[in-house]
Order: sequence, then C-alpha cells, then structure tokens
Amino acid sequence: MSKPSNAVAVQEPGAPVPTVSESAAIIQVIERAAMNPAVDIDKMERLLEMQERIMERNAKSAYSADLARMQPELPVIAERGGIKDRSGNVQSTYALWEDINDAIKPVLSKHGFALSFRTGQDDGRITVTGVLSHREGHSEETTMHLPIDSSGSKNSVQAVGSSISYGKRYTAGALLNITSRGEDDDGKAAGAPLSISEEQVLAIRDLIEAVGANEKRFLQYLKVQSISEIPAKDYQRAIDALNAKKGKQ
Repeated sequence: MSKPSNAVAVQEPGAPVPTVSESAAIIQVIERAAMNPAVDIDKMERLLEMQERIMERNAKSAYSADLARMQPELPVIAERGGIKDRSGNVQSTYALWEDINDAIKPVLSKHGFALSFRTGQDDGRITVTGVLSHREGHSEETTMHLPIDSSGSKNSVQAVGSSISYGKRYTAGALLNITSRGEDDDGKAAGAPLSISEEQVLAIRDLIEAVGANEKRFLQYLKVQSISEIPAKDYQRAIDALNAKKGKQ
C-alpha cells in the first residue's frame, strides 16, 4: 500500500538535526512579525537592524576567508618599467600597471573579487582610491594623495596620467600585498639601484605630509639634500623613521 501524500518523514535515531542559519532564523522572525498587524514598529526596526549586522558580519567573514585563500595564488610581477637618470641610464625599475592588472584579474575573478578605482583632485593633488570588493558584498579601500608628476618632459595630461597610474599600483599593492621583482634578479644583485625610485620618492613625500614631519630635518637625518637622493638601501629606514613619528602622535 502506498503511503499517504501527507506522510511526515521520521528522523532516524542518531542522525544530525537540521540547523537553520542565524540570518535565516532572523528572516523567519521578521516574516512572522510582519504578518502580525499588532507588531511593535520599534521592535520590527530592531529586528531589521539585527539582520543587517548579521549580513555585514557574514560578508566580512567571507571576504577575509576568500582573501586568505587567494593570497598564495597572486603572482610576483616582473618589473618592466624603468626610471632613468639624466644620462639615460636606468637607475631603478618598477612593475607596470598594465602588467599588474593583466596578472591579477584572473585570480581576483576566480575568488569572487573585483578591483576598482576612484580618482579626483583635492587642493592641487591627485587622489586615487582603490576599492577591493567581494561577491558577498563586503569591500575594503585605501586612498593615496599624490602630487602631479611633472618630472621629465611630460605635458599636463601625461603628468596627471602618470600620478594616477602610480596611485593604482600603490593602492592595488596595499590591498592585495602584491610583490614585484626585477626580471633578472631580486634586487639584491650588484646592479641594484643606488637611489630610490620615483614611486618611492612619492611615497616618502606623501608620508612626510601625512605625519607632519619637517622635511628639512628629515633630510638632515638621512644626510641627503633631497628625497630623490636617498640611497635605495636606506629606503626602509626612512619609512620606519616616519612611521615611528606617526606612532608617537
């Protein structure tokens, strides 16, 4: 004899009890409350706020978990860009933005991330904000303020484009912890640059302004006449000194 169509399934002894997610449970409570004409509006609003907090927390947890899984898959980017001195010799190298973008896009897509940028100008400086968004809704961002790069023979449009390109490289690197490396060695060989790169000059200048340091005294501390003359081997010492000042504020 066939079972009635309204038969109830019996839970087998020892079988795991089905569970309802925290967010789903809150939704069920909200649905029941919405059907009750006598429900207190303030209570309904508190339930909705609770649901939003749970969803935000779950989205942030998913972001962090996928970011951790993605990190080992992010490639090391070859430094094909070069900054030349007045004699035309390459004194330092850097990863081109187009190389970074091409290398990271497939990895970002695989793990449900998207990288976007907002750009603008503020008090004569270029602002670039990198935004790393996740498919679950959470996002993180970082902003960099840059002087307009008028070095070399750039026209005004090229100067702005150069600063924006650097801002993209910098903010993407900060959000994703991207590593770049010279094509021939790891930067520790005999041919390593003697002075810091143009990007490092901009980074130090930006940090000096951020922490309110006295640039003249800072240069005296490093025994150089200008930021561009800081030896490559002293770059990290310079950054650490500025960060130490920031920590004392």
